This record gives sequence, structure tokens and C-alpha cells, in this order.
Amino acid sequence: MTQAEEYKLREQICETGRKMWQLGFVAGNDGNISVKLGDDTFLTTPSGVSKGDMTPDMILRVNSIGGFYEGDSELKPSSEFKMHLRCYETRSDVGAVVHAHPPFATAFAGANVPLDQYGLSEAVMCLGSVPVTPFAVPGTTGVADSIEPFLCDHDALLLMNHGALTLGRDLTQAYYRMETLEHTAKITLAASLIGGLKEIPRDKIDECCELGRAMGIRNPGYVKYRQ
Repeated sequence: MTQAEEYKLREQICETGRKMWQLGFVAGNDGNISVKLGDDTFLTTPSGVSKGDMTPDMILRVNSIGGFYEGDSELKPSSEFKMHLRCYETRSDVGAVVHAHPPFATAFAGANVPLDQYGLSEAVMCLGSVPVTPFAVPGTTGVADSIEPFLCDHDALLLMNHGALTLGRDLTQAYYRMETLEHTAKITLAASLIGGLKEIPRDKIDECCELGRAMGIRNPGYVKYRQ
């Protein structure tokens, strides 16, 4: 990757952070973003900085143990980079990870209610079922351990009493999944006030998955039917 290409990724991370802040997906210095550059090289957002205030020079270039290759020496990677790293270690197809606290999705996480009703075709195609992972104290290796059992089958996770996590082949896909997750949570909550979502018939769920495959969206394995 050339320096120019890496700089464009840094700019994209900053722009994604601004979108998250403007949409209220994060507050204060919440949330973190990472992108995989190579086998042991990543770009990640710094700790203690608002996602709405980041500049490309603030984005840190780190390795799998959090060692610095390049970046502002006064800034440190988020303590939750361990969670991102577990995603990359478990899934070779993952090229970017987004963590945020979008209010509606986080409300489902706080209530320990998974988003698995299959009532919205776009959610089935782009997300599949979204489970709630066991609670672990943010910033600890416990968070990485708590999400690992779910990573192979899911591209979006609700972190109990914490927030949300989305994965993608690149930053655009990972971020769009965060938007879709929050939109799904809003609609699911609104529908609950007027009788609840009506699930798509199972055979139609299969058709939605096939459409997702045709669109290049990773489907196999992450749609789990409720028994």
C-alpha cells in the first residue's frame, strides 16, 4: 500500500468517525474504528479523542500487540483494540471493525434482547440475526473473549450493557452495517408499539439470502433460524 493510499484510509476513518458523532452513535470519546492494512499492521483510532474531532495524523498505525509503527506519540490506541484484534484473528475476511453506542441498538443490548426477528428484508440480507454477547468490562480482554464464540456466524453483535460491533470486508461495509443495525433497532422498537414485527416466511428468508449473495454480501452461516 502506498503512502497516498494509506492517507486516504486515514481520511476515511476520520470521516466515518464524524458521521458516527453527527448521528449520535457516539458521545464524548466513545467508540473506536480500525482497518487492517496487512498481516500484522492496522490503523486504529486513538483513545480519549472525540470521533468528531479526529484528523488523519491522529490515526495510529499499530501491530497486533498494540506496538506503534507510526502516529502521534502522545496518543494511545483504544484499550478496546483487543476486541478488534480478536475479530481479525478469527475471521480472515474481515478488513475493518466499527464499535459504537448507537442509542436504539444499545437499548436492545442493555435489555439483553437480540435483534433476530427477521421482520425486515434488508436486515436479513445485510445483517442476519444479531445476538447479544455476554457482558464483560469494556477495555479488558474479557470483551474479546465474550465475542469470539459469535464471530464466525455474525457480522453484527450487540454487546450486553455496552454497545454494538460491526464487521466488514472494508470500512464502508462495516460502517454501513452499523447504520443498518441502528435503523433496524429503531423500526423494531416502533413496531413493538403497534403489535410487533411480523416475520418473513422462512422460505422467503432463504430467497433474501440468495439475493444478498448475488449482491456480494456474506450470507452463509450468519443467518440463524430460531427454533
